[in-house]
Amino acid sequence: MRKSISLKSYGITHDNLHYQLSPFELHAIALEKKMGKEASSGALAVNTGEFTGRSPKDRFIVKDKITEKKVWWGDINLPFEPSKFDALYDKVIAYLNERELYVRDCYACADPNYRMDIRVINEHPWANQFAYNMFIRPTEEELRNFDPEWTVINAPDFKADAEIDGTRQHNFAILNFTRKIVLIGGTGYTGEIKKGIFSALNFILPVEKKTLPMHCSANVGKDGDTAIFFGLSGTGKTTLSTDASRKLIGDDEHGWNNENAVFNFEGGCYAKVINLSQENEPEIFGAIKKGAILENVVMDEAGNVDFADTSITQNTRVSYPIYHIENVQRPSMGKNPKNIFFLTADAFGVLPPISKLTPSQAAYHFISGYTAKVAGTEAGVVEPVPSFSACFGAPFMPLHPAKYAEMLSAKMKEAGVNVWLVNTGWTGGPYGVGTRMKLKYTRAMINAVLNGDLGLYTYDDYHIHSVFGVAQPRECPGVPTSVLSPRTTWNDDEAYYTTAFKLTNAFRENFKKFESYASEEIRRGGPQRYGF
Repeated sequence: MRKSISLKSYGITHDNLHYQLSPFELHAIALEKKMGKEASSGALAVNTGEFTGRSPKDRFIVKDKITEKKVWWGDINLPFEPSKFDALYDKVIAYLNERELYVRDCYACADPNYRMDIRVINEHPWANQFAYNMFIRPTEEELRNFDPEWTVINAPDFKADAEIDGTRQHNFAILNFTRKIVLIGGTGYTGEIKKGIFSALNFILPVEKKTLPMHCSANVGKDGDTAIFFGLSGTGKTTLSTDASRKLIGDDEHGWNNENAVFNFEGGCYAKVINLSQENEPEIFGAIKKGAILENVVMDEAGNVDFADTSITQNTRVSYPIYHIENVQRPSMGKNPKNIFFLTADAFGVLPPISKLTPSQAAYHFISGYTAKVAGTEAGVVEPVPSFSACFGAPFMPLHPAKYAEMLSAKMKEAGVNVWLVNTGWTGGPYGVGTRMKLKYTRAMINAVLNGDLGLYTYDDYHIHSVFGVAQPRECPGVPTSVLSPRTTWNDDEAYYTTAFKLTNAFRENFKKFESYASEEIRRGGPQRYGF
């Protein structure tokens, strides 16, 4: 394997470079430089500094001939001037010319027909280890003639001058489709590295490859049946797809190609670890060992992690290569899915724990991408707040959401997929009154779908929700019948319907910006009632 590399084509002229180091070498360097500590599990624990999550308002796309007429510009996709990018790039390179650097060649997309070769240049060794964990690792043979198509340049300690550089503040993550560069500075949050590349793929695959990119997890059963799980952070996407009885394809980003297959973008997993326990999530818990990176967790002097401690952030994370999970699909691909799950953590506690969607409802809920924020997650949030993220991943979707929804609808119809809305949020009342849905019940409902139990029911076995119009099953193996009806769990019909109508009004208000793009069929997929 090639042990040295030149970065002169990027403007980096020194040779103080570490190329393709193993995760254990990078782990040791991080400890030596006092950039992290070793947990009792053997994992490297780091603190990402000022930013413990993504900063959506500081993510930009260079507006050029490639993107000008195709990107859905607005609050999510913020334009950046090409000349400003070039000037900022030069400043970052000048900064990195005085730093020891860590370089990794890797790639995204398990399907060889869609593979994107990537070079990642990092200021910090543990960020380079993150790249090892999260992207797909080339063989020695593949590295001999490696020619990167895209490059990620990651300089967390570089701070921009917003007034001069055109950024909003000192941190930034900028995609340049002409130069094929993701430029990141001012933030140590490693998620910006992988999301930069996946945002690029979310533009390239639909536009150039006519392939649907999806912010979802996926797994496959013993009979080859693929299941897909869409959901925003905190809804259980990683937890529910990591199942000892099914092989994991991937936990966050996938493509659905034109050859009737689903393929993973990634080579690893990036899981939230808030309240993680060996009992509830044994596979993820077991993946936290040497080679894994814990972010922003609290440990005692012996290196024991308190996963319930959110004093640094609620967004505590672990990254690990996918081979840390024993039961994985190799290669990370599966056939057309038979079931798709939309996961939502409804903090209002009014959505059924599971319901079957019609094609029009599936398109409506996909475009809406609903979940909820609860008190304490952000400053000023004192009661449940609806949160909508189109396609369950708006911050990473450069095109108009209707484009992805159209592609998904066509795929679902062609493959004859069943679509289910799963509420992993609250039951028996809203946040602060009710309780979080038990994981064992959610798993039982999903298992009932995957093993065919719910699919055997006739239409009469479902109750059509009087407000949302979705079909909720009356029975499900392993789940108390009372749990299946959210209204029943409240024991207060008036309070239940008042809250339900409050949520439907939020759906309607959010969907206004999509109405001119959506067909009448999709509009009919929304809630049926908006008040008494």
